Amino acid sequence: MGAGVSGLVVAVSCSGVYSFTKPNRESITLLTGLGAEGDAHSGVTVKHRSRVAQDPTQPNLRQVHLMHEELFEEVGAAGFRVGPGELGENITTRGIDLLALPVGTLLRIGDEAVVEVTGLRNPCVQIDAFQAGLLKQVVGRDADGKLVRKAGIMSIVKTGGLVRPGDVIKAELPDGPHRPLDRV
Repeated sequence: MGAGVSGLVVAVSCSGVYSFTKPNRESITLLTGLGAEGDAHSGVTVKHRSRVAQDPTQPNLRQVHLMHEELFEEVGAAGFRVGPGELGENITTRGIDLLALPVGTLLRIGDEAVVEVTGLRNPCVQIDAFQAGLLKQVVGRDADGKLVRKAGIMSIVKTGGLVRPGDVIKAELPDGPHRPLDRV
């Protein structure tokens, strides 16, 4: 994976209330250090309810959730129907292997926005409440028995800007030894 890794924004989604799915929008505005403007998970400190209960002063490493549209095709082969925003992501992508990016990768999205990859989304039981059995499709084990999380990646906003479907995403890998993504 070189510096020329790129993909496209398929859809953008945002919800001002805590809900599992997020409605698709014509555009979203990413705000530096906060997340998607008007999104319930936007903020400097954690917003995810279970994390707030643990320690509300933790930094929010989950400001913007990105998910690869290819996952929808994969779970579709097992009989599940999932569309953009339905698993709670803010940005649905195509053509970029999000799960293979190292921690610290910068994703330049559209003309201005830049997010920094912080880690993997840790899928929760709400996925099974959305569609029974879907959780097993987005969490599995590899040949060595290692847990594999496929429900997208989390990021923080380094530079704000407007993001729309059709925008190009360009990945800029960090210097030095790359750290694989882990749950955040």
